[in-house]
Amino acid sequence: MIIAPLTKAAFAPFGEVVEMDGGEQITINQNFAQRFNNLAHIDVAHEGGSVNISLASAIPRPQPIAIKLMERHPLGSQIFYPLQDEPWLVLVCSDPKDINTYRAFKANGQQGINYKRNAWHHPLLVLNNSRFMVIDRQGPGTNLQEVWLEKEFLLSP
Repeated sequence: MIIAPLTKAAFAPFGEVVEMDGGEQITINQNFAQRFNNLAHIDVAHEGGSVNISLASAIPRPQPIAIKLMERHPLGSQIFYPLQDEPWLVLVCSDPKDINTYRAFKANGQQGINYKRNAWHHPLLVLNNSRFMVIDRQGPGTNLQEVWLEKEFLLSP
């Protein structure tokens, strides 16, 4: 599987790329900082959910990476934003049972992603020890569906 660079256009069917490029830029703090607004749409209110902000620490999986399952969140979107400049991988699909629908992307260390509600994706895939800010849904209901693949495949970064 080819791993493509992460771009807003290529990732649009699955969600949003979260990066400063294209954000609404505002000067703040007496001209000592720039703020970039409106980078992603947080969709978590379905069935009484609210915003959850957390940090995640991830380690690389053995390479080539064995892809065994995909997951989605039917009640809310989910943002992963790296806290350092380390590239990482994003694997998505429209149908976990059809290998032809899979897309792999390489994000630079200054790009995050916001998975749309119900977008199939692989759990976090990092190339180096990495930390992420995660913004997703908390609240009632079942917001995780997993599909274990009948036949795993390998992803080579």
